[in-house]
Amino acid sequence: MTHHHSFKRDRMKKGIYVLPNLFTTANLFCGFYAAIAAMKGMYEIAAITILIAVVLDSLDGRIARMTHTTSKFGAEYDSLCDLVTFGVAPGLMVYSWSLSSYGKWGWLAAFLFAVCGALRLARFNVQIGIIDGRVFNGLPIPGGAAVVASGMLFYYSDYVGGQGTFTHPTVLIGVVALSLFMVSSIKYYSFKDLNVFSRKPFMSFVLIVLILVIVVAEPQVMLFTFAFGYSLSGPVWGLYGLIRRLLTDGKTKKVQCPDRPL
Repeated sequence: MTHHHSFKRDRMKKGIYVLPNLFTTANLFCGFYAAIAAMKGMYEIAAITILIAVVLDSLDGRIARMTHTTSKFGAEYDSLCDLVTFGVAPGLMVYSWSLSSYGKWGWLAAFLFAVCGALRLARFNVQIGIIDGRVFNGLPIPGGAAVVASGMLFYYSDYVGGQGTFTHPTVLIGVVALSLFMVSSIKYYSFKDLNVFSRKPFMSFVLIVLILVIVVAEPQVMLFTFAFGYSLSGPVWGLYGLIRRLLTDGKTKKVQCPDRPL
């Protein structure tokens, strides 16, 4: 009887381990499909697929932690899939949509996005447990991919009314900037210690419903606003901290060395 229960437990455990990896595989599928869709000129579908992958990526880790099925294999598999979905696929997507008109500078910018994403993932893997878990060191690679994908959707929204490809230089500059943000030491909030639900569950629920209503009403505009806003939050917060430190240091020096009367 004991042997039978042990066998059932082992089968359940193996099944649960499969669950987070299924989400990771779905994430990889979305990235691969987005690259195929972009090559066929279906840019809106490619962008939507990348954003779906961002949601799936946020779920696989949480499911693994909730079910106590985190593993070294799962972490490595997740990183490899993230490189394809949020590094290679958006690079190919934005190259086909905009950067191909810039010749070698276009594909080099797309490659820069992919390689900086790879470096960002490698650095994250070796810094687990070393840096503060409440912040990310550099823009997370799904965040960079979300800016690219939501920017493409915003271009096709009713507010812009874009069609076909878009070859404005701002795309080239934006891709390079996002690449540098990913490998920078700029701190971004990770939302991992967000315990608003436990402190104010009712108000948190109401706020989330309001955000969902706004996103559903204007999805293309709001998704780009959130993604672009998050990508700028790190540099803005860092600049604010730098200015505040300079002002504090200036006041401290003034106190330590008061003006002497003549």
